[in-house]
Amino acid sequence: MILVDTSVWIDYFNGRSTAEAGLLDELLAYERILVGDLILAEVLQGFRIAQEFREALRILGTLEFREMLGRRVAIASARNYRALRAKGVTVRKTIDVLIGTFCLLNGHALLHSDRGFDPMAKHLGLKVLQAGLKR
Repeated sequence: MILVDTSVWIDYFNGRSTAEAGLLDELLAYERILVGDLILAEVLQGFRIAQEFREALRILGTLEFREMLGRRVAIASARNYRALRAKGVTVRKTIDVLIGTFCLLNGHALLHSDRGFDPMAKHLGLKVLQAGLKR
């Protein structure tokens, strides 16, 4: 299953022509896409116009939903953050570690356009779906 990060959803809903938004558009037709509570909150809070908020909520509501947080993810995220820091990597955003750890624990691939996930892919084995590459 594929979890799509906020960074891609923002481009998608804003009509930005990025490789990741284009891949998301393709994947929505045939792939199981997962949305998590953290990402749902981040995406929806960005809408200024009520009608656009409702349309995004409708679209996101058609996808599989998972609660991403809990004791297990919180502790594993702290361990991952510490492991990266021990390798000399400074993580910019805690939410990226939470999202990446959720994917790691559950075997999900992540579609993103946020370099904050790169250290998790490099050092922790986070599966990243990259636009332009065959699956």
